[in-house]
Amino acid sequence: MSGFFGAALKSDCVFDVFFGTDYHSHLGTRRAGMVFYGEDGFDRSIHNIENTPFRTKFDSDIHQMRGNLGLGCISDYEAQPLIVRSHHGTYALATVSKINNMDELTEEIIQKGSTHFLEMSGGDINATELVATLINQKDNLIEGIRYAQERIDGALTLLLLTANESVVAGLHDGLLGHAEVLGLSTVVALCEFESFSTTLVRHGSAFNTSHGLYLLYTLLS
Repeated sequence: MSGFFGAALKSDCVFDVFFGTDYHSHLGTRRAGMVFYGEDGFDRSIHNIENTPFRTKFDSDIHQMRGNLGLGCISDYEAQPLIVRSHHGTYALATVSKINNMDELTEEIIQKGSTHFLEMSGGDINATELVATLINQKDNLIEGIRYAQERIDGALTLLLLTANESVVAGLHDGLLGHAEVLGLSTVVALCEFESFSTTLVRHGSAFNTSHGLYLLYTLLS
C-alpha cells in the first residue's frame, strides 16, 4: 500500500506537503518523493526510505525546494512521483495501484512501436510510468485518465500535478485527484481559505499544518 498528499496554495506549500506526506509514512517503506512547481518550474526529490525515516531523508530538501503547487508520495515499491513530458505538456504523477494486467498492457504498448519503458531492478516496469503512458494515448488528460482506468484490471488511484492552467481550468489550480473505479481507496479534499489540498486515506481525520487546521472530506470513493 502507498499514500500521497498534494496541495495547491496561494503561498509556498513545501512544508504542507512535507508534513502531509509524512502522515502517510506507515503506508510504505521503500521509496518516497516530493515534487513542486513554482517560478523556476518543477523541482523533485526522491529518496530510499528503507533504512531511514521520511523526515530524516527529506529534512535538507524542504529548505531548498519552493513552489505553491506540490505533491508527495510514500511508495511501497516503485520510485515516484514521476515528471512526464508529453503532448499534454509537462506534469507530475503519483499513483497507488494494483495492476493485475501490467505485463499485457506493457506488451501491447510496445508492439505499437511508439514508446519504450525503463526497467527497474529485476526487470519490472514502474507502474506509475505505465499509467502515464496510458494517459498519453489520448488527446487530453481527462480522457487519458478515464482510458487508464478502463484498461487497468485491478485498482488505480492517482494524483496529477500540471502547470498548464488552461488544461486544468477549474481543477484547483493544477491539482487533479482521481479515485479508482472500484472504490477501494478514497481521495479527500482539505480546504481552507484560498487553498486546496488532497490526500489518499482510508478514514476521516484532521491535522494541523503551517496554514492552520485542515479537515478531510470525502470527494470520491
